[in-house]
Amino acid sequence: MRFFILVFSYTLWLFAVPSPYEMGKKLYFSKGCNGCHGINAGGTNLYPPLAYRRKAFLEYKLKRLRSKQGDTQLAQMMIPFAMALNDTQIDQLTTFLSEFHEQSKKKYAPDDSNTGDGSS
Repeated sequence: MRFFILVFSYTLWLFAVPSPYEMGKKLYFSKGCNGCHGINAGGTNLYPPLAYRRKAFLEYKLKRLRSKQGDTQLAQMMIPFAMALNDTQIDQLTTFLSEFHEQSKKKYAPDDSNTGDGSS
């Protein structure tokens, strides 16, 4: 009986602990990364895409920014955000970005029809 209780408790714990990917996803949105880098981490006009980048590269960049070393003016804007992250959070965030597998709920489909109301 003890064995079953132990196995049941372990199983509950295993499923209750979020993965580093899920923790990184939560961190991405709670820290406001999506405001500049986009909901799908694909970047915007000014800010680079982060999804699918190599984990080691992202860690290197974040740790460099955390130590107040930015190469460009845009990179220097990231310094306060990076300084608020500890090593565990950087690991979780980079896991989320490097293993990105989210899908947008809405896909953009251009209207290729040549019909319209005749207005310019």
